[in-house]
Amino acid sequence: MAKLPKQDELLDFSFDVPKTGWMHTPTEFKEGMYCYGTKPKNLEVVGMPNGHDWSPADEDWHLPEGWKDIVLNGMEDLMKKYRSFKLYMDVCVRCGACADKCHFYQGTGDPKNMPVVRAELLRSVYRRYFTTSGKLLGELVGARDLTEDVIKEWHYYFYQCTECRRCSVFCPYGIDQAEITLMGRELLNLLGLNTEWIAGPVANCYMKGNHVGLEPQTIMSNIEFLMEDLQDITGKAINPSFNRKGAEILFVVPSGDLYAEPGTYTFMGYMLLFEQLGLDYTLSTYASEGGNFGFFTANDMAKRLNAKMYAEAKRLGVKWILGGECGHMWRLVNQYMDTWNGPADFLEVPVSPITGTRFENAASTKMVHITEFTADLLYHDKIKVDPSRNDHLVVTYHDSCNTSRAMGLLEEPRYIINKVCNHFHEMPEETIREKTLCCGSGSGLNAGENMELRMRGGFPRANAVRHVRDKYGVNTLANICALDRASFPALMDYWVPGTKVMGVHELVGNALVLDGEGERTLDLRLEELPKKPAPASAGDAGATSDGEGGTDHV
Repeated sequence: MAKLPKQDELLDFSFDVPKTGWMHTPTEFKEGMYCYGTKPKNLEVVGMPNGHDWSPADEDWHLPEGWKDIVLNGMEDLMKKYRSFKLYMDVCVRCGACADKCHFYQGTGDPKNMPVVRAELLRSVYRRYFTTSGKLLGELVGARDLTEDVIKEWHYYFYQCTECRRCSVFCPYGIDQAEITLMGRELLNLLGLNTEWIAGPVANCYMKGNHVGLEPQTIMSNIEFLMEDLQDITGKAINPSFNRKGAEILFVVPSGDLYAEPGTYTFMGYMLLFEQLGLDYTLSTYASEGGNFGFFTANDMAKRLNAKMYAEAKRLGVKWILGGECGHMWRLVNQYMDTWNGPADFLEVPVSPITGTRFENAASTKMVHITEFTADLLYHDKIKVDPSRNDHLVVTYHDSCNTSRAMGLLEEPRYIINKVCNHFHEMPEETIREKTLCCGSGSGLNAGENMELRMRGGFPRANAVRHVRDKYGVNTLANICALDRASFPALMDYWVPGTKVMGVHELVGNALVLDGEGERTLDLRLEELPKKPAPASAGDAGATSDGEGGTDHV
């Protein structure tokens, strides 16, 4: 892993106009700013073409014979398959509304990280080979030849995009830069030019059902270990259900919640909630991944990997699916899954067995997000919580890009946090909700070798966290995305040290009051809970606590 620069060195750049135009500015592969190339075996496992040994740092990428025709034929196929591709290639007027909205541009000052210019990397080749003006006039109309240097430029910059879609919020034409990035990556994949951090998890998910290749017995033993901690914390023995046919609900989580901190604490929160409810659910050790790195590769690959959730729901005979806290899992569920793998007519429209709420928004997909489910429980007073158990935490909330911009899941997480915490503060308005800033590590960029890129891309979000830390004393960043939980700890340690990263359901698990539980002295991290204040004496009858009634909620 490349040595990470100091903060002042990392921010030592300008937004000055470059001396040369973007077409004539060569791409320099800087260590710490790119991911390693994939191993051929990971492409072969899933039947992807032209796997070969190569490295982004090498001069010769060993492109396959006829590579130029492969790419141009691929572009032609994409235009036939996706109306959006040709539309996005033609409709941009280069107004610049998106130019400063990308967190990678804000963190690097590199004009090619402006969404409009990143799209031009691909659009210029489209013009050259697929438009009359480009064939005749070339660079005069923004067209250029497809060369090996162009391929390298595509790779460097399409893997400096997290497909967060923030730029799309500001585009007057609604151009979805994430779609353009995905198309660019599809074309690169035709040449075997994926990254190891994406292709490896894709191969694992195809073979084992989850990104890290966990075997069924490993998943079960990991969860049993977590349940031992829960018994130490609550005094209650919890026995999760695995692969049980006839359960009402199939519960699918991102695999990070099964094995890696801080996601495991979020999983513990799920389990406490289900135990209290007596929920009729089962986990699957085969469809053990809600996330989908196939979406960072190609649409067809995402479709193949996503199919396992419906297939397992059908095999187990459940009524509907409940999903955990994941980001891109929910973009795919909300915008793609029914088209790819549906209709799921063998499932029922989800109805909460506790409140009777019918989730009409999931009438097509048959899948409900855990924060929708839990917010509904709290709204109907079906669970008892003690928010003072989280009084050691001053919380802010990060809107994960996919759940906010792709799903509109904005209020439910905040509703939950305000119920289970006494100290919650929002980051500045222009950095949250639909305008939320990205973690800087999504779409398969959360590797170790590109840490400088991640720290640059995550800087705008970290800066907003630092703002509420300085203003309100915030020490906890809550979110509902597994990639956020995986990537934010490093980002916070670098930019805002001392800030904890938590899933919303870790906060729920801390606050949840279980029937028959022992006295709770530890939170889900086995750390001491805040001491409750001694009962007021008669002489203090008129006194109130500073935080009573959630007065510092905003």
